[in-house]
Amino acid sequence: MKCPLVDNQGTPADSSSSQKSQRNRKERRNRKRGRSSQDCRLERKEMKVRDLGLGYDSDEIVLFKYCVGTCTSARKNYDLALKVLTDNGSVPSRKVSIHPCCRPTRFETVSFMDAQTSWQTIKWLSAANCSCVG
Repeated sequence: MKCPLVDNQGTPADSSSSQKSQRNRKERRNRKRGRSSQDCRLERKEMKVRDLGLGYDSDEIVLFKYCVGTCTSARKNYDLALKVLTDNGSVPSRKVSIHPCCRPTRFETVSFMDAQTSWQTIKWLSAANCSCVG
């Protein structure tokens, strides 16, 4: 069976005109806010618990959600001034972040069964929401 064609928003390519106009309004609104596909967003990846590197012995697969993207459109006057000051040497740049970072603002708890058939729960493992912070 052939997969349906989808656009970069995950919407089927043959969606109705009302869905297309709704998507166009959303894209225009995001452009007005200075957002692009590079801005901070949540992504998902299925992972074996053992591959997360937290020391749990389990082959169970969990949905790991994480934040990706840039936050250049979220820069404030502080960020712009700090960049100038680090560039000209007025402020040492070795430990200074000169732009906001894409980070989780809410987390989800993940539960799974380990190799000894015991339920394990990890708090704050997976991102639930992402935003430009700092």
